[in-house]
Amino acid sequence: MNNDKVVSILYSAKKPTDAQIEKIRKFLHEKYENDALEWKEDLTVTEGFRLEVGKEIYDWTNAGRLAQFKEMIFNAVGKKTTDNIIPLIKENIKDWTPVSAPTEIGIVTSIGDGIATVSGLKSATYGEILLFTGGIRGMVLDLREDEIGCILFDDTDEICEGSRVKRTGRSAGVPVGNGFLGRVINPLGVPIDGKGDIDADDYRAIESPAPGIIDRQPVNRPMETGILCIDSMFPIGRGQRELIIGDRQTGKTAIALDTIVNQKGKDVVCIYVAIGQKASLISQMVTNLKKHGAMDYTIIVNASASDAAPIQYIAPYSGCSLAEYFMHQGRDVLIVYDDLSKHAIAYRSLSLLLDRSPGREAYPGDVFYLHSRLLERAAHLSDELGGGSITALPIVETQAGDVAAYIPTNIISITDGQIFLESELFFEGQRPAVNVGLSVSRVGGDAQTKAMKKACGSLRLDLAQYREMEVFTQFSSDLDEATQKQLTYGHGLMYLLRQKQYKPYSQHQQVILLTVALNKFFMDVPAKNIGEESEKLLQYFEVSHPDICDKIDSTGLLTDDIKKSILDAAEKYREK
Repeated sequence: MNNDKVVSILYSAKKPTDAQIEKIRKFLHEKYENDALEWKEDLTVTEGFRLEVGKEIYDWTNAGRLAQFKEMIFNAVGKKTTDNIIPLIKENIKDWTPVSAPTEIGIVTSIGDGIATVSGLKSATYGEILLFTGGIRGMVLDLREDEIGCILFDDTDEICEGSRVKRTGRSAGVPVGNGFLGRVINPLGVPIDGKGDIDADDYRAIESPAPGIIDRQPVNRPMETGILCIDSMFPIGRGQRELIIGDRQTGKTAIALDTIVNQKGKDVVCIYVAIGQKASLISQMVTNLKKHGAMDYTIIVNASASDAAPIQYIAPYSGCSLAEYFMHQGRDVLIVYDDLSKHAIAYRSLSLLLDRSPGREAYPGDVFYLHSRLLERAAHLSDELGGGSITALPIVETQAGDVAAYIPTNIISITDGQIFLESELFFEGQRPAVNVGLSVSRVGGDAQTKAMKKACGSLRLDLAQYREMEVFTQFSSDLDEATQKQLTYGHGLMYLLRQKQYKPYSQHQQVILLTVALNKFFMDVPAKNIGEESEKLLQYFEVSHPDICDKIDSTGLLTDDIKKSILDAAEKYREK
């Protein structure tokens, strides 16, 4: 601000006295070294006055002091979780006095497509919330030398060129708390399920630094999905980031939902972030989760396909802030981002509208940082910080199985492994359609119980040999007996790994199935009947041998004695 050229303007309904003018001039000289002052009549300022010094405004009207009071109350009680806040309010009112702090005001220079360009807010910071005409909120996303770019979260009809913009000094955030469990909200924390308002316990910034190395501990506790092929070969640990990747309509969301359903009774908070999905699909999903008793511990953050790009952009960060609230209480959280391909597309739209330079596939240069700063927030905290965890399951959609595309390769390099779903397997009826060769978990056996680690044995190797032999034998009609047995065995394993949606297996069920299958129990069963036969076998164990099931669940071990008991019981079942 060039103080030599600025003339301060005083607005009030009545002309101030000479003594009042002198006092204001003294304040201007001390603060700005420029006491040039002009008075203008403004009949709307019925009490007090408003002083404008360049882009800064000192609002000493009743409305301005009331706004200060509301801000004080928000700062005093907005982050408190105590039920009785009346004494807290009384204490703050007793000590409160209005202050003559300036409010920085900017002007909208252009508006369109959910983007506003604002001049005059030189002190605005990245991620700060701005207040537009009519209470419309926006977030600073682009800082330039003479102006800033802002994304808008509300209807922009009331904003036009020349509209005033006010800084709030607060970072974009979302209300959080236990009251959000079982609810469907938008990325701003507003409930959209028609069940009324939610009482928040706290307010967290949507962007926060990821925990440091010292604040973490190794990923060593399983986050069981209940899906046999994943828990046995690509185990997921609490605090891990496991990518689910595949073409459209290959069952990516089904895996995430099965994992949520499997957390019932395990004291895990589940958060599902829908980005660019149809509202009808989300409604159907809520119905299914309620049907299986999973909605009680689940929060759905929905930025539907009809929402503007700014809402879709902040959705995963809002969901992660909710997850961090529970993690810092020492709880385990499972969060699903469905999907980050649409999130990247929303960010690309915003970046192009903000005149940022396009790079590969028209994405901006910081699109890698976009997802890395999100996924790095998943962690298993140290015991000193409560030992809570966030397990992230990001979903990415590929085109024609191209895992080497820009966004897939970015997220593969950020995560701790990927579950690759193959269209060919899906259409063959192999569901979940997990490609054993391209899928991997970089945490591995550390995220498995000892029972599961021992039970899965050579499963992955056997399947790899089967797939290789299957391709090789396509060109040969005359097969020796050993090769035929190997093919029959592998074919049976593939059918065993087929699993219906919303039918997760418990740990003891998985251990029993793997133990008997890897000991060639299903060799004489036609492949198409293996699913039905395995269900009958598990039912037999639940009724006739509950002690074996209890031992596996309680100890997490598969000793030689337990293994022998399983095989003996399976033999008795076969003889029936």
